[in-house]
Amino acid sequence: MGALRVALVAGEASGDILGAGLMRALKERHPDVQFIGVGGPLMQAQGLASYFPMERLAVMGLVEVLGRLRELLKRRKLLIETLIEQKPDVFIGIDAPDFTLNIELKLRQAGIKTVHYVSPSVWAWRQKRVLKIREGCDLMLTLFPFEARFYEEQGVPVRFVGHPLADTIPLDADRAAARAELGLPEGPLVALMPGSRGGEVGRLGALFLDAAQQLREQLPQVRFVLPCANPERRLQLEQMLQGRDLPLTLLDGQSHLALAACDTVLIASGTATLEALLYKRPMVVAYRLAPLSYWILKRMVKSPYVSLPNLLAQRLLVPELLQEAATPEALARTVAPLVGAGAEQTDSFDQIHRTLRRDASNQAADAVLALLGKQ
Repeated sequence: MGALRVALVAGEASGDILGAGLMRALKERHPDVQFIGVGGPLMQAQGLASYFPMERLAVMGLVEVLGRLRELLKRRKLLIETLIEQKPDVFIGIDAPDFTLNIELKLRQAGIKTVHYVSPSVWAWRQKRVLKIREGCDLMLTLFPFEARFYEEQGVPVRFVGHPLADTIPLDADRAAARAELGLPEGPLVALMPGSRGGEVGRLGALFLDAAQQLREQLPQVRFVLPCANPERRLQLEQMLQGRDLPLTLLDGQSHLALAACDTVLIASGTATLEALLYKRPMVVAYRLAPLSYWILKRMVKSPYVSLPNLLAQRLLVPELLQEAATPEALARTVAPLVGAGAEQTDSFDQIHRTLRRDASNQAADAVLALLGKQ
């Protein structure tokens, strides 16, 4: 019996975090484990020898992908050939489904066990992908329970492992300590979170600032905090703030601190809504897409909700204002009653947090080793 050899491929920073946690948990159980594949600095710190920089896979958007398609296909083909030659005990594709699902299919056909960690949104759109997953994947590891139910119905071996963020974010965040760290006074505080990408901030930034001005007319004492994802987003928002008179503090990153400090959140649909949920902050979710993109997605998406809190609750727990419904007046009107209130939302948030808090990395490691019969 040689050392356990595990191949992993992650395509972006969030996958690097998940991969590093899983690797750490596997090492605790099998100290002589060997790791090969593709990952970022966190996975490399756990002992992964990365075949090429993970950043080569981190491509967003259709046009950008098309511009790099030849390179991506070449890298994937070479990776499949290398991994078949190396014969790892198991291959774990971490998110990045458009890149990793095809690798899983080829490796499984070559007799290598395959695991996919983080479900693509097959329950919401492009549901036929589940056929490829069933063919190429020995085990699906999901972060959310509703995803596991979907795979069970589709006959795909699955294990719900919980979400690492639910493990790291405290069940009861200290609001006063967060405000003290940020130098923010007492009184009503609303976090504005219009997204981390330039396009999102372009569509939602001014809208959220207009809503903040409307909200001030209803609640004169209210203040605002807005975490900027990077220097480019900060510059973009500073330009939008010119000519406005808002008691608003811009932060460099520190989104978790902003969520801990605030009373309520006006937030773009996306992963950040899960973070707001875990911090138990009442929220209003808004989103705007280019009209054609929205028209196409509306016909493709099967889910009645877009935000993770509602998907997790399986009901309309938090307000969702999309496209034309997302006006400054409507956003301010919907946020105002939640400032200093919102108990119905936060009670449900606490229940969801406890459901997701399952020690995800250890659960994932146990599931992988059970698949290999090496627990």
